[in-house]
Amino acid sequence: MATISMSFSLPTLKPRTLRRVNRKQGMSFASVSKEATGLGVKVTEGEGNLPKVVLTSSSGSEAEIYLFGGCVTSWKVSNGKDLLFVRPDAVFNKKKPISGGIPHCFPQFGPGTMQQHGFARNMDWSVLNSEDLDGNPVVTLELKDGPYSRAMWDFSFQALYTVILNDKSISTQLTITNTDDKPFSFSSALHTYFSASATGASVRGLKGCKTLNKDPDPTNPLEGKEERDVVTFPGFVDCVYLDAAKELHLDNGLGDTITICNTNWSDAVLWNPHLQMEACYRDFVCVENAKIGNVDLKPKESWTAEQHLSIG
Repeated sequence: MATISMSFSLPTLKPRTLRRVNRKQGMSFASVSKEATGLGVKVTEGEGNLPKVVLTSSSGSEAEIYLFGGCVTSWKVSNGKDLLFVRPDAVFNKKKPISGGIPHCFPQFGPGTMQQHGFARNMDWSVLNSEDLDGNPVVTLELKDGPYSRAMWDFSFQALYTVILNDKSISTQLTITNTDDKPFSFSSALHTYFSASATGASVRGLKGCKTLNKDPDPTNPLEGKEERDVVTFPGFVDCVYLDAAKELHLDNGLGDTITICNTNWSDAVLWNPHLQMEACYRDFVCVENAKIGNVDLKPKESWTAEQHLSIG
């Protein structure tokens, strides 16, 4: 599939030089100093001494991205309010994925032949390049196969993840390239946790979608059609919306309306665990852009999907 573009396409980036060092299991890092600063992009130590990238725009908005999992854990607009949510039980010791923010699901969404949601959220990404565009910082992370990934999925690939921060928006572009000599298939999603009042949150834009509802039985989803103009989170919610609209609107119940636009993420997922996470379910909802069906790539082919989150 050819790389696509859209009205909020991310800009072409100029490479910046960063020294790479190899770690166990074939993972690679960008080697960084305690405070490596450049043009609104800073690589520093985060929780658990894990390296994270901090993006700061000229308007005062800020985002944080952990290299472990390539996970965006914070998106603050200029008033300092964080619109993403990291669960209080999240750990930063690389023994499990970071629970919250925008974790990657690749090359598998949900359960399947490998570990839950694949391996991309359990691996170290490296910083490929960064750029400052008129006060808007941009960074591109890279993930490649190694012994850890090949033990589950024996293919060579490259994943590039570009994040651009603006005054009132954060945009991401994920490009998967088949660098193997044989075809492969995958599914993917951005498992976005939004700060919210679960009882007051709602989503518009899903009416008419075919649904695969995992309530009450996650192992046997019920097929249906969404008839509501406004979808709420009254209790346990785990529902896939196939061929979803390219623009959704989340009212987080905290006074904010977030517009969620995408290109090439064909599906959407709403999730809130309710009593399964008694300590924190009231404080977030997940609205995920996803590709539930398989993407098939021949050698040297690429697939690209973009997400744009903005607040009015």
